[in-house]
Amino acid sequence: MTATMARRARALRRQLLLTAACALLACATQVQAQAPAGDFPNKPIRVVVTFPPGGSADGVVRMLVPRLNEKLGQQVVVDNRPGAGGNVGLSLVAKAPADGYTLGVGAAGALSANTSLYPQMPFDPLKDFRPVGMLAAIPFVIVGHPSVAAKTQRELIALAKAKPGSLSIGHGGNGTAMHLSAALFSQMAGIKLVEVPYRGSGPAALDALAGQVPLAVVDLPSALQQIKAGKLVAFAVTSPERLPMLPDVPTVAEAGLPGYDSTGWFGVVAPAGTPAPVVARLNAEINAALADEQNKTAMRNLGVEPAPGTSEAFDAYIRAETKKWAQVIQDARIKLD
Repeated sequence: MTATMARRARALRRQLLLTAACALLACATQVQAQAPAGDFPNKPIRVVVTFPPGGSADGVVRMLVPRLNEKLGQQVVVDNRPGAGGNVGLSLVAKAPADGYTLGVGAAGALSANTSLYPQMPFDPLKDFRPVGMLAAIPFVIVGHPSVAAKTQRELIALAKAKPGSLSIGHGGNGTAMHLSAALFSQMAGIKLVEVPYRGSGPAALDALAGQVPLAVVDLPSALQQIKAGKLVAFAVTSPERLPMLPDVPTVAEAGLPGYDSTGWFGVVAPAGTPAPVVARLNAEINAALADEQNKTAMRNLGVEPAPGTSEAFDAYIRAETKKWAQVIQDARIKLD
């Protein structure tokens, strides 16, 4: 063999060895990528809830935990991290390993509206998370004190147009879903309502009940009994469909503002890059827990509607909500204190 032929042979052997090594590395990488899904989960799962204990979101998560523990074969640990409209808790999730063992429960604010409310965000909701699935929708109701000279939504809008700026409407706080619901209502109705922020839905409902504020946008548990007792007038519900607990109260869309839909919601997200099979497994088990009749009844007693669905549908919904509320916030010039 000549020297030239020997060099070519050695070069060929090196090339073959390099090719084989690359193939083995690719195979190992593929196996490693598939491994989390194959034996997932093999340790406890941490769920960061961006609300304090005792609220509806926290209650729903803890309601689902026993079934998830059973079906996943691992303990699901709830970690409450409220603050900054959900930004505190979800920032922890955004920085966590993308392996399915750290999940976050975020609401409409942190996952859609906050990007238009906060000058700086610790994460990008559309880039830093992989949606797992929605948990629940939170419908609101527009209520008024019986002294208001209107008993229907059409009469209310006519009254507001006749006396611009004379009616005030309470809501659960600046930047909350209830605040945005009130702003969207005013925009679509072409009226001017004086918005009054409260520290939550309960105080807003109480002041409407006492006549301290003529109108309010509140969640169902805060006003249901007073509505049924005739102590508050329910003009409309903000959801796209009527509510089982208030079947005779029309939606805002039905009552004269077609296309209106302002529903609070919260759902589960994982860090971006979490393997699709892991997300699929989590989504399936969460949806099964939401479909349980006992859980559905308990959730409705908390004033929320179960909202199972695919991870893809949740992703599309977050993107649509982000675009929608950005426009509402800009038009209403809403700013946080």
